[in-house]
Amino acid sequence: MTIAEKAMTRNHRPALIKKAGVCVALSLALLIPGLSGLQAKVEDSAEYQPVAPTIDQARANILIARQLQFTHFRDLGISDELSGDVFDAYLNYLDGQRIYLTQQDIDALSGVRTRLGSALKTGQLQPGFDIYNLVQQRVIERLKFAQGIINDGIENLDFSAIDKIRVDRSEGPWEADTAALDELWIKRIKNAVLAQRLNGTDDEAITESLLRRYEGQLKRAYQARSEDAFQAYMNAFTGMWDPHTSYFSPRTSENFNINMSLSLEGIGAVLQSDNEYTKVVRLVPGGPASKQGQLQPADRIVSVGQEGDKPVNVIGWRLDEVVDLIRGPRNSTVSLEVIPANASDETVTRSIAIKRDEVKLEEQSASKDVIEFDRQGETYRIGVITIPTFYADFQAMQAGDPDYKSTTRDVRKLINELKQDGIDGVVMDLRNNGGGALHEANDLVGLFIDKGPTVQIRNANNDVQVLDDEDPAVVYDGPLVVLVNRMSASASEIFAGAIQDYGRGLVVGSQTFGKGTVQAVRPLNHGQLKITQSKFYRVSGGSTQHKGVIPDIEIPSRIDKTRIGEDALDHALPWDQIEAVPHTRYYDFSGVIDELRARHDERFAASPEFSLLQREIEFLNQQREMDYVSLNLEERTVHHSQIENTRLTIANARRDLRGEKPFETLEDLEQWQDEQAADLDTTDDELDFVIREGGHIMADLLELDQRMASILTPTQFAAKAEAPIAQ
Repeated sequence: MTIAEKAMTRNHRPALIKKAGVCVALSLALLIPGLSGLQAKVEDSAEYQPVAPTIDQARANILIARQLQFTHFRDLGISDELSGDVFDAYLNYLDGQRIYLTQQDIDALSGVRTRLGSALKTGQLQPGFDIYNLVQQRVIERLKFAQGIINDGIENLDFSAIDKIRVDRSEGPWEADTAALDELWIKRIKNAVLAQRLNGTDDEAITESLLRRYEGQLKRAYQARSEDAFQAYMNAFTGMWDPHTSYFSPRTSENFNINMSLSLEGIGAVLQSDNEYTKVVRLVPGGPASKQGQLQPADRIVSVGQEGDKPVNVIGWRLDEVVDLIRGPRNSTVSLEVIPANASDETVTRSIAIKRDEVKLEEQSASKDVIEFDRQGETYRIGVITIPTFYADFQAMQAGDPDYKSTTRDVRKLINELKQDGIDGVVMDLRNNGGGALHEANDLVGLFIDKGPTVQIRNANNDVQVLDDEDPAVVYDGPLVVLVNRMSASASEIFAGAIQDYGRGLVVGSQTFGKGTVQAVRPLNHGQLKITQSKFYRVSGGSTQHKGVIPDIEIPSRIDKTRIGEDALDHALPWDQIEAVPHTRYYDFSGVIDELRARHDERFAASPEFSLLQREIEFLNQQREMDYVSLNLEERTVHHSQIENTRLTIANARRDLRGEKPFETLEDLEQWQDEQAADLDTTDDELDFVIREGGHIMADLLELDQRMASILTPTQFAAKAEAPIAQ
């Protein structure tokens, strides 16, 4: 008898036999208006109580459909084709890894595929709720099956056969039937057991851990609420227009964007639902998680632990409940078990302890530094200004405080201080700056140009609004380099794009996020709708949407662009172009850019730091590109050892560059990382390395074209520059 058969014999086969009727009933019910038969079958066959739509939800659905069709930036009608896309997106949300439903289930659901659109127009929510209830049933069946396997003893699992499991099943086929799904789940359990064994966990602890995980997920499945189904269904629907348009339930509306840095004490992270996981979208600058340094965008949270308590598995939990668990009193510690963004598969986790705190505005403020470069007997002093976010103290502003804080005010002050220090150029560091106050981006551009347009905003009616810097005063008219990376978004892209279009400075780094849309939150009778209503365009006419800002000189990054960025999101609005607006071109870099790039490449080719960064990027890419992992103990052990050795080798190479003693074991490295994370005053060497390269590029620029060192005002320089252009 196979392991799967044993598990079914113990406690699963009777439930499967009875529940098989649900699939049959559903296939018939979906072809017949009303679908009432399905609910009766579900209620008769399990402890799970099916959820049903409410009148308020139906009314909200109708309002959402109208808003999407008539006020969204994208002109998209509700058609049969859209109905199929909603169907696919909804199933992807409910079973993104294709581990609960079978092809038989999908075939049974096919009758409703083209009818969801017309139902959504008129508030007929039952088809979506029936799909939700079926998936919850299948989740319960799978989790009970997994418990049966674990209870039979993980020592009975065979790790000697040559076998493997697909890492990412989102694009793979559905398993044909229940028997095939049973085999898949045995592989999933073997994978989880192997991962923990290789990390040194004994079988007793592994058994306890897995049973606790499945019990927690079962509890959540049984506690499903009508609002869970409605929010999932509406977000599958609204996501057809673009990924930033979404429905907020009344509870979620209270925590818009789940930004735990503002009035609530927490870890300072923006989270979102990602299938059954809670995913980190970004870290709030100056927040506890950002300072601690280990949590990263695209990490997925598996469990949350409080001081002195066992971690609580949160897979399958509602977003608001995960957030409530993470929040807590200031100075208390929360432990997060996460699947790192660069993990080879979902069984690879790490624990991160973060001390809760409240983010203070001053900790997000712009800051300055000065770096020096000696070139052939001449010393260049480069000012560095780091801007974590585009902020403004609106309360102080409204209260009439003349000293209220804002990005532009702080940068103005820092520039004046740097000029007094005798700097030769300025590097603006906007890496990891996710945006913020739009007017601050507009005003910040104004510190570097005479006056003129900074950004265009087009709405769904094709009306274009142009924001201008109307202040002719220029705070800094010298050479400028702007550093960006994949996490530079929204207002950061507006600033970098304007500086590039005006020829006012060079943009250096990696392609930015590509968030070029504007959302508004509109109240409904039940919850809220966040809807995309307009789009940003550069003064040169190109959108920042989807494409972002392409640097003049590129520096590779560890960040995986296939997983993070607008072009990695489903149904993202495309890049397009409108008419440019007249703007002055302050400097034409075409005469020096090739030489600047050549010097940069030569410098990086000889740089041990860059070589190490390239090696780490290649290692991470190899991990990301793995389609399968072995379930053979010997093969998996060899692979695990290779990964650990590579991590240790890279870490020790970095230690060698610093002149520090190498780590003897990976455990020594991980202990050191934990100690570093607890010290919030530590810095990231990669950041220093990229900042220094920005300074080198500035020094190259000064050497290659002394004209940049003698810019006085845009007016005086205009004679040397191109005539005002619209490009």
